[in-house]
Amino acid sequence: MAFVRSPYGHAKVTRVDTSSALAMKGVVTVLTGTDIHPHLAEPFSVATEVDGGSFEKLHVPVRYPLATDRVRCIGEPVAVVISVDPYVAKDGVEAVVVDYEPLPAVTTPEAALAEAAPLLYEDTADNIAFVWKLTGGDVERAFANAEHVSEVKISIQRLIPNAVEPRAVAASYDGDEWVLWSSTQIPHMLRDAVTKILGVDKTALRVIAPEVGGGFGAKANIYTEEVLAAYLARRLRCSIRWVATRSEDFLVTSHGRDQVGAVRLAADESGRILGAELRLTMDVGAYYSRVTPIVPALTGVMMAGSYDIPNVFCEARGVYTNKTMIEPYRGAGRPEAAYFIERSMDVLSQDIGLDPLELRRRNFVPPDRFPYETATGLTYDSGEYVRALDELLKYVDVRALRLEQERRRRQGGKLLGVGVASYVEICGFGPWEMGTVRMAADGQVAVLSGTSPTGQGHETSWSQIVAETLQVPFENITVLHGDTSTVPKGLGTFGSRSAPVGGAAVLESSERVRDGAKEIAAHLLEASAPDIVLEEGRFHVVGVPSRSVEWKEVAAAAHAEDMPLVLRGKLDVESEFKPSGETYPFGAHAAVVEIDPSTGEIELLRFVTVDDCGRVINPLLVEGQVHGGIAQGVGQALWEGAVYDEDGNLLTGNLMEYAVPRADLLPSFDAHRTETPTPLNPLGVKGVGEAATIGSTPAVVNAVVDALTHLGVRHIDTPLTPEKIWKILS
Repeated sequence: MAFVRSPYGHAKVTRVDTSSALAMKGVVTVLTGTDIHPHLAEPFSVATEVDGGSFEKLHVPVRYPLATDRVRCIGEPVAVVISVDPYVAKDGVEAVVVDYEPLPAVTTPEAALAEAAPLLYEDTADNIAFVWKLTGGDVERAFANAEHVSEVKISIQRLIPNAVEPRAVAASYDGDEWVLWSSTQIPHMLRDAVTKILGVDKTALRVIAPEVGGGFGAKANIYTEEVLAAYLARRLRCSIRWVATRSEDFLVTSHGRDQVGAVRLAADESGRILGAELRLTMDVGAYYSRVTPIVPALTGVMMAGSYDIPNVFCEARGVYTNKTMIEPYRGAGRPEAAYFIERSMDVLSQDIGLDPLELRRRNFVPPDRFPYETATGLTYDSGEYVRALDELLKYVDVRALRLEQERRRRQGGKLLGVGVASYVEICGFGPWEMGTVRMAADGQVAVLSGTSPTGQGHETSWSQIVAETLQVPFENITVLHGDTSTVPKGLGTFGSRSAPVGGAAVLESSERVRDGAKEIAAHLLEASAPDIVLEEGRFHVVGVPSRSVEWKEVAAAAHAEDMPLVLRGKLDVESEFKPSGETYPFGAHAAVVEIDPSTGEIELLRFVTVDDCGRVINPLLVEGQVHGGIAQGVGQALWEGAVYDEDGNLLTGNLMEYAVPRADLLPSFDAHRTETPTPLNPLGVKGVGEAATIGSTPAVVNAVVDALTHLGVRHIDTPLTPEKIWKILS
């Protein structure tokens, strides 16, 4: 399967001639939207519900797998070619003739909102996709009574997710079984969405997510390639395969971030923040995939960060442009919120002459206020923000760095800067997740999980939970996931929900299996179940260790034909864990940078973190998540950025132009933890998959700006390229 993709950012499609491609040897068929769409039950759908705030305007564009009358971004598919091998498919794509009537493109929100700007959708009066607003408290009064008002406009660039593996899809249909393989984070949601679009029962399609090399939210969407692979496999009665090239992945897989925020903070004479206002605009691109409008809403509800701000207002606008769609990317709205508030805190501290660390201390939510109701309508479960900052400062001698900074400013040489950022994020999204624990007659344990990992190590963590609860050998446990035939239901992996929700479901099932095993052991020992104790992998009567049975005996008995009916099935338990609320991990990050004044080049000398994700199941896995998150956050701060020209061409369309961080550009990270368990799940875990991405970007930018404050610099937009810094210093 290969796609004829639009070379225009905006154009009418007047004719598609597939005859030459169809005549080529090895081409099975070439299909357009007019060939396929009448056979589909409905277009793609999008989720738009979020707690807090409300949409004053919401336009949901109708999107089908292939464009018909108009293309709205470069790379949008117009036709699909099926051939016997990928080389013939590419030749077939080249042979398809498409006549376009180019239309003016808009590639920035400013251009899209300008008077007489070309409209992406004819059923709208403008290019505003949605307007979402949130009000908490009395913001006008807060600013009217403020001693200090600080304002700053902050731009967060568009990013391209760079999973080690580009997306890939395969499908087969033999009349009896219909199977779709996809590098997806959400196999069950994908199954439900594809079957809904195709108009068949969800039980008809089996979705398999094999070992997936990275996701970062971009693989938690529903894509054209997935829908068409399934559709064509059934229509043609053959196997279908599509693997994106890196440049194709850059062009058509969802992008992230791309928000501009105007932030105002109102403070009293002591630096206590009375109110905050955020007016943000997000460039949504040409379409939505799955949850686009929710992303800036998450920014809005998290806009206060770790601070006790009693009055808030947020207006978030989504604007259509002729670019690739924006969807969640590692953090999904929370990195943007943390960046807006943490940069604003440093700007406020500079404006009023108060040390940025002291300003944060004066405004942190006190630990005795948890659970804490934010002005945005959230309930933070638990937190000790001052403790995290204090722990961080054990490893960063800010006073010594300030003395060295002043010495260099007097005597010359490389400029030195130190930046700190505190963050809190929202994780553990429900409404539920499934976990099954099943022990076979030979004592082997199978764990079925509705979460589908993309490198997070769920197999290890879930096995740890089961091994500790059941007291069985680690090697006796197998974790199964990502196959809707094996695991009948689940929601998937996104929003750092796996451990708080999926892991909690596994724990609940493990405990129920353990309790069921005690009943079986009591039957074997002719005792009462409450009198049975599990110690060191053996069940015995309390106070009588000699009266005992091993797990193998219990497992074998559980599957025996003579086992009483009331005890059968006790070692096969499925649980749905339904959290009563979201979890809120938090932490503090510090960055130390040097700037070469002759070139503007920035070197990250140190990066120190203290992250609190609640109880830690596996320290090594947590450290890996932190390291990866820092790399992505630093990449956003210093190097990465998707660049389009005015016609909608992606100028950073491959790894030669798009600068992802390399190992040699990063220092050895100094990662530490505090542990503040959440009361919302029995594990006490909060989630850590996105945390380091959220705290790292503002810490690095705060450090760079700190190095330049003596020159009157208040803010610099990312990425902080050497050219930008050199121009400031020249």
